[in-house]
Amino acid sequence: MRTSATAVLTGAAAVLALTGCSGLSFRDDICAGGEYPVMTVGATGSACVKDGEKVPEGYTRYPEGKVPQKVDDEWDVYWRTHTVDEEGDIVDAPETD
Repeated sequence: MRTSATAVLTGAAAVLALTGCSGLSFRDDICAGGEYPVMTVGATGSACVKDGEKVPEGYTRYPEGKVPQKVDDEWDVYWRTHTVDEEGDIVDAPETD
């Protein structure tokens, strides 16, 4: 009887851990391994570029220390309303309809 009670408690703990009730939060990476994020110049678009490849035309690297790493992290949220202009200055993103 003790064995089945232990199994039930162990199973319940596993379910709680897997459903997020354990207090841990998991978020998706912005880019896959072997890639780095870039942003659209003058807009809020973004893309991922393979390590070692050049930044595509119309995109730029995120400013140092302001690179989003996870979906909905501080910088991912910030760059939804900000962008970098042609001179490399951080500005408010243009309004979209």
